Amino acid sequence: LMRKSSGGLTYIAEWKGGLLEHKMGHLTCFAGGMMALGADGAPSDKTGHQMEQAAEIARTCHESYSRTALKLGPEAFRFDGGVEAIATRQNEKYFILRPEVIETYMYMWRFTHDPKYREWGWEAVQALEQHCKVEGGYSGVRDVYASSPNHDDVQQSFYLAETLK
Repeated sequence: LMRKSSGGLTYIAEWKGGLLEHKMGHLTCFAGGMMALGADGAPSDKTGHQMEQAAEIARTCHESYSRTALKLGPEAFRFDGGVEAIATRQNEKYFILRPEVIETYMYMWRFTHDPKYREWGWEAVQALEQHCKVEGGYSGVRDVYASSPNHDDVQQSFYLAETLK
C-alpha cells in the first residue's frame, strides 16, 4: 500500500473492494510515529529503512497541513489527477482536532532530535490556537481550505487526551 507520488511524497494508499485508492486519511498519519517506534530497538540493518519511511510519512502528512489555508490537515487527502496531499471532496476537507499528525511529529522529534519536527509541531499549535480556539474551548472546522474557519462546534474528547499531550 505504500506508494510514492509523482512529486516524491510517500503515502499509504487504501485498498477498497480489490482496488487501490490513491487516498490517505489523517488517521493513517499515525504510521510515521508507529514506524519510528518500531525502529527503536530493531536490528541495526533495519532501523535506517524504517526511520526513512517514518520521516517520509511525516513529511507527507506535514504537506497535507501546509497546503491548506488554515494550516490544519484535512480528514483525507488524495494523490491522483495531478493532485498531491490535497482533499478534493467536500466530505474530506474537515478537521476535527485529530492527534495523529502531531503525535508523529512528537515521536520523530524524540527519536531524531531533528528540529523540523518541533517546528512543525509549533506550526500546528499556532494554527490550532488561531483557527480552532473558541470561547468555550476548541472546535473542529468544516473546511481547512477556506480562508476563515467555519467551526463545527464540537471539541472531540481525544483533543485534550491525545492531541495536546
